[in-house]
Amino acid sequence: MANPSPLLDFDVAALSQKLRAKEISPVELTKAYLDRIEAVDERVNSYITVTADAAREMARKAETEITAGRWRGPFHGVPIGLKDLCYTKGILTTGGSKILGEFVPNYDSTVWTRLADAGAVLLGKLNLHEFAYGATSNNPHWGACHNPYDLNRIPGGSSGGSGAAIVARTAAATIGTDTGGSIRIPAACCGCVGLKQTWSRVSRYGVMPLSDSLDHTGPITRTARDAALMLNVIAGYDPNDATSSREPVPDYTSRLGSDLKGMRVGVIRELNTGVSEPVARAFSAALKQLGSLGATVEEVSIPSFVEGSLVTMVVLMAEALEFHEQWIRERPGDYGSDVRSLIETSMTITAVNYVRAQRERNLMLAEALTALQDHAVLLAPSQATAAPRIDDRSYDMIANMVRFTGPFNATGQPVVSIPLGLSNDGLPLSMQIVGKPFDEVTVLQVADAYERARGPLPLPKL
Repeated sequence: MANPSPLLDFDVAALSQKLRAKEISPVELTKAYLDRIEAVDERVNSYITVTADAAREMARKAETEITAGRWRGPFHGVPIGLKDLCYTKGILTTGGSKILGEFVPNYDSTVWTRLADAGAVLLGKLNLHEFAYGATSNNPHWGACHNPYDLNRIPGGSSGGSGAAIVARTAAATIGTDTGGSIRIPAACCGCVGLKQTWSRVSRYGVMPLSDSLDHTGPITRTARDAALMLNVIAGYDPNDATSSREPVPDYTSRLGSDLKGMRVGVIRELNTGVSEPVARAFSAALKQLGSLGATVEEVSIPSFVEGSLVTMVVLMAEALEFHEQWIRERPGDYGSDVRSLIETSMTITAVNYVRAQRERNLMLAEALTALQDHAVLLAPSQATAAPRIDDRSYDMIANMVRFTGPFNATGQPVVSIPLGLSNDGLPLSMQIVGKPFDEVTVLQVADAYERARGPLPLPKL
């Protein structure tokens, strides 16, 4: 295989400058990404649908506009991918399922409408765990998605294709969704940045639901700055989504490049146990790095987080059953075995269980906000281990993934998952940076400062 185009080396922040300055052609850039998809995606399997013809047309339009001086912003002419839960008018949208294997929506999701209005180029729809209901992206209908750092390992889930496409260099930026960790787990497994913003900050209109009160739609990118740029585009009130917030939208890049002097950060005791030695070592080194940047790092306790992921799973499973109730009765054989088992198990959750879990969410958020009274952000590992092998189907493996991410779906707080480096086996390791509701600016400031101090990660050798 020929060496990949050097155009694939630029993040969105760099691309936007070069595209605006007409140093790079959107048509040339899109061709480079389509060529890369053709060269490597048969092995990675990050895409369900590649929209090559539409992408070329969007790129030609972007080039005409930029040449005429009508620049729309940092995503103008930038090739991206969408998780295949996001509705795209006239384009296959499967949810990673057999049930919707031929579904073509007649309208766009708000998240794609906003990116399209910003001039983004759609490369295609990305692979995922069936109906976003799982953490591996071992999809029985469209094929397993593979981790670019080790093709025998999972990319995480459910937004596995969105994470894998970033580090395989088959998209400049992607959209994922997160209900129990499905943006942050792929970012952690694949070695990229995953931002789960505050619940309600980004519209979910036209995004296939899993659990209505836990679902988030957000960026998976190469850098914290790219995540901030993408959030600038997709955040804000949407009249089509009754749950979307009217909270004013700041410029999420406004404090990038700032230092951390005098900032207090808290390490969550309950989420800093039961991790592998490589994760413990990398996380400890990251805490020292933050200290060297001027932050004061100290331990905090959130006792309710001991059972936090269980609370999230009770809510998730009950709400997922509501969406799948008719299909699971009429078409149970069209589900993969793992998702079908989860939906059937959901039938044992009582209304009392659900109400108690919802009540516990209030306690979890209250305790998290107490910890944040004296701290700008909170920290925790993203995962107990590096990415597991594709053939590891154990319950403990899944539980150890959701244990670290699930509590923040229950609280709805903003969280970014950011790489710490690679293990001795060459696999990405990651931590989470957690903030107050609607304070993504601070979360991204800390992520950016750490990222700059850490330096770039080695790329996978596909």
